Amino acid sequence: MIQKAIQEINRGCAEIIDEQRIEKLLKSYYEEGKTYTVKAGFDPTAPDLHLGHTVLLQKLATFQKYGARVQFLIGNFTATIGDPTGKSATRKVLTDEDIVKNITSYTTQAFKILDESKTDIVYNKEWLEALGAAGMLQLASNLTVARMLERDDFSKRYASNTPIAVSEFMYPLLQGYDSVHLQSDVEIGGTDQKFNLLMGRQLQKAYGLKKQQAVLMMPILEGLDGVQKMSKSLGNYIGVTDEPNDMFGKVLSISDDLMWRYYELLSTKSLEEIADMKEGVANGTLHPKKVKEELAFEITERFHNAELAQKAKEEFDKVHAKSQIPTDIDEFETEGEVWIAKALVDCNIEPSTSQARRDIKQGGVKINQEKVTDEKMQLSSGEYLLQVGKRKFAKLKVH
Repeated sequence: MIQKAIQEINRGCAEIIDEQRIEKLLKSYYEEGKTYTVKAGFDPTAPDLHLGHTVLLQKLATFQKYGARVQFLIGNFTATIGDPTGKSATRKVLTDEDIVKNITSYTTQAFKILDESKTDIVYNKEWLEALGAAGMLQLASNLTVARMLERDDFSKRYASNTPIAVSEFMYPLLQGYDSVHLQSDVEIGGTDQKFNLLMGRQLQKAYGLKKQQAVLMMPILEGLDGVQKMSKSLGNYIGVTDEPNDMFGKVLSISDDLMWRYYELLSTKSLEEIADMKEGVANGTLHPKKVKEELAFEITERFHNAELAQKAKEEFDKVHAKSQIPTDIDEFETEGEVWIAKALVDCNIEPSTSQARRDIKQGGVKINQEKVTDEKMQLSSGEYLLQVGKRKFAKLKVH
């Protein structure tokens, strides 16, 4: 059983530091019934998560399956500083109101994956505020400026004369101190967090704890394009609050190669089940679309329910397999003649007029199921069925 646990914990990992410690923790659990703690920190920077964020949650759920209590750490203190990791400028500080709103949303979404009975939600404001000036100075004495400037993001900003706030130097120290206070056995995070994660190990030693946390790093999930990391700003994301139809359709839009990456990092299917599916696709006994539909159903069911996932599948089949129009289409109205590109933006099926023009040029826009070729088209009085690609529809009435 321990070997199976290790195999599942290792699944999809980019790097593990002190894997022997994880093995010892698992052995103590199976032989003596001792639970252990796995920490992951979340700065409530936005109200909604996307599937890229849930890679860590899936790994936390795996640890829970094999004896861990999860320390789901809300960085409501560190969010007031802003994590500088990967940033080219000092990040905007969140207000208390933003933080409270985002925390509520985060935890609601997280418990669609985590076992609430095996999760402790902790807030680092509780102990970091209590450190006081003397405690902060003691903490800061554990790291030199030269060491901090070894970080790639800081070194680039320093070399380009981009301002670095002194408070940003405190962020990895505060994150590390969280591990001291919580006495975490394991901490997990993304590969971009390596410096911060190792700080926990360093500070646990500096503060005299008789253990140092193991560190497990997960890769950054690629977005729908299969190239860039999943990001709302890049528009290549699947949000966990997306409507069922959108979520199902987005999963089915990924490439066959990327599908396996999503299975590895997001699915609850075992490695053996995934290997069987891969073999079936390779020898032709399984069609890739069928396998991708299973993934789309699993993810949609996780964040909604089985009934809505089934309806999303039926709707997708209706629209895409049979080239029919969706049942529910948003309706809009406007006064006076309107430019087609602006109409597509106003109906929320294009993000910008420039993108709309590009899609028209590429043949991706239809009006009343006929392709549009004139990017300067003006829509006069009448009713129109607007379509972008295979999934985006809107009805527009021009008065």
